[in-house]
Amino acid sequence: MTRASQRRRVHRYTADGGAAGRADTLAGEEPLEIRLDGSPFTVTMRTPGHDFDLVAGFLVSEGVVRAPGEIVQMDYRSGIDPDGQRTYNVVEVRLAPGVALPDTSMERHVYTSSSCGVCGTASIEAVTKVSSFDPAGDRTRLSVPALLALPDRLRTGQKLFATTGGVHAAGLFRFPAGSAGTRDEAGGAGEPELLCVREDVGRHNAVDKVVGWALREDLLPLESTVLQVSGRASFELVQKASMAGVPALAAVSAPSALAVDLAEQTGVTLLGFSRGTSFNAYAHRERLAP
Repeated sequence: MTRASQRRRVHRYTADGGAAGRADTLAGEEPLEIRLDGSPFTVTMRTPGHDFDLVAGFLVSEGVVRAPGEIVQMDYRSGIDPDGQRTYNVVEVRLAPGVALPDTSMERHVYTSSSCGVCGTASIEAVTKVSSFDPAGDRTRLSVPALLALPDRLRTGQKLFATTGGVHAAGLFRFPAGSAGTRDEAGGAGEPELLCVREDVGRHNAVDKVVGWALREDLLPLESTVLQVSGRASFELVQKASMAGVPALAAVSAPSALAVDLAEQTGVTLLGFSRGTSFNAYAHRERLAP
C-alpha cells in the first residue's frame, strides 16, 4: 500500500459473540514540516500525498502568497533520516525575491494537528486575515438543484475514503459565470464542472490541497466556484475559502456560529447540512437561484 493508506491486522467482534481476524486498510497520517527559505515555519499532521498542493494552499491561507510565481521552488531535500534516507516529511519552500516572510506573530510554536488548522497560531488576532481577493464581488448565481447534487458528485471522487472510511474530502466545482448553472446544453449553461478533489485526515488539509492545486494552476482568485466539503463548516474553512476568492462553501454537516459570522463578513455564501435533498443557507443566500 502507499503511505496514504496502510494495512493492519484487526479483530472484528459482533453482538452475537462472534470474533474474527481480518485485514483492514487505514488512512495514513504523518507529520509534514514546512520550511520557508531555510527557516522552520510549521509542522502539520497530514495524509501523505499531494504534499506540494498542501503546502501551497497553506501559504495562501496564511496570506504569504497569492500567485504561483511567488513560490520559486518546493522540494523534499531537507528531510533526511539518520540513515541518510529521504523521509518525504519535510518540504522546503523558496519564495520569490520581494515576497515577505510571515510575521513572527503568525509563527506556529507547536505543531498543527490534523483536526485543527489554527490551533497553533500565536495570537487569535492573526487568525482573522485579510484576503487579497473579494468573494463579495462575485456575482455568480448558484442553482439549488446543482448545489444539491454536489455531495454525491464529491463522493464519487473519494477514492481513499472508499477504502479506509477515515478521511475528509474537499471538491472544487466551477459554475458558469453569471448564470444559474441549471440549463441543459440547449440552454447554454450545463452542470458545474468538477475541477479538483483532494482527501486528507484533516478537513483543513483537504481544503488546502484543493487551494494549493488551484494556485499552482494559476486559477486564483477562484471566481464562480463552490467548495464542497465532506464534514462540518468551521471558521477556518470559511477563512480558507475567502483567502482563495471562493464565493461559496457548502458542507455536509453543520457550521459553527463563528463560521457564519465570518461568512457574513467576507461575502461567502455558506451552506450546511447539504445532503442531496436539502440544505440550510446561513449566509449570503442572495446568490441562490431556485
